[in-house]
Amino acid sequence: MSFGRRVLIKTDEEVELLRESSLLVGKTLAVVAERIRPGVTTLQLDAVAEEFIRDHGAEPGFKGYGGFPNSLCTSVNESVVHGIPNDLPLEEGDIVSVDCGVLKNGFYGDSAYTFAVGGIASEVQKLLDVTKECLRLAIEQAVVGKRIGDIGFACQSHAEHNGYGVVRELVGHGLGRNLHEAPEVPNYGRRGNGPRLMDGMVLAIEPMINLGRKEIIHEDDGWTIVTADRKVSAHFEHDVVVRKNQADVLSSFNEIEEVLKKNRNV
Repeated sequence: MSFGRRVLIKTDEEVELLRESSLLVGKTLAVVAERIRPGVTTLQLDAVAEEFIRDHGAEPGFKGYGGFPNSLCTSVNESVVHGIPNDLPLEEGDIVSVDCGVLKNGFYGDSAYTFAVGGIASEVQKLLDVTKECLRLAIEQAVVGKRIGDIGFACQSHAEHNGYGVVRELVGHGLGRNLHEAPEVPNYGRRGNGPRLMDGMVLAIEPMINLGRKEIIHEDDGWTIVTADRKVSAHFEHDVVVRKNQADVLSSFNEIEEVLKKNRNV
């Protein structure tokens, strides 16, 4: 994962192209959400996502990126991120982080959502809820005049208050014509530290929060990252534009959560 050194401020026109790509990621994840259940494989989910992305005039943003073989990163249970889709059926009680990227009109969208597979343990549901709250609190700090450290502090303090580990080695990032741009956006930090946030900066903010300790291990496949203590991990990600009073969130979970709500009511 390489980051350019210079932070690129986006024009309003570029922001709207980024919004289109980011919203397409949300629509793709909603299609994936319709199919997540015990017995389904992550390779099946990957095929559905790639077809949907291409049918909407875009390319999978992850496939081939740095040699990654698939369109989705599917990280099950103790896998934190960068899990490679496989033919192992998902089981009742699993959780799976699905991270998706698209490239359309020259700009990337990048968003992630952690799904429950059937019914899950209450302590795992709490982890999902708190991780999503970490994302919301971090986004609240993405305003002009704040600093990168304010984003990380908001995420870290909420996670650690709930007894969770905050992954250090993996970070959010700038987003634009490249999938990973400056600046890096850690999920931990000190208030008032780091680069100052400027109007038009586009950030992918993505808390990666572990039920247990913060330490991680790289698997032998060269991609998958798992928790060192093998406890589960959650991951949510939004693309946002730094603005003066309130961040403009480019991606959306609305369609995903409409599907999940419908599935619960069936």
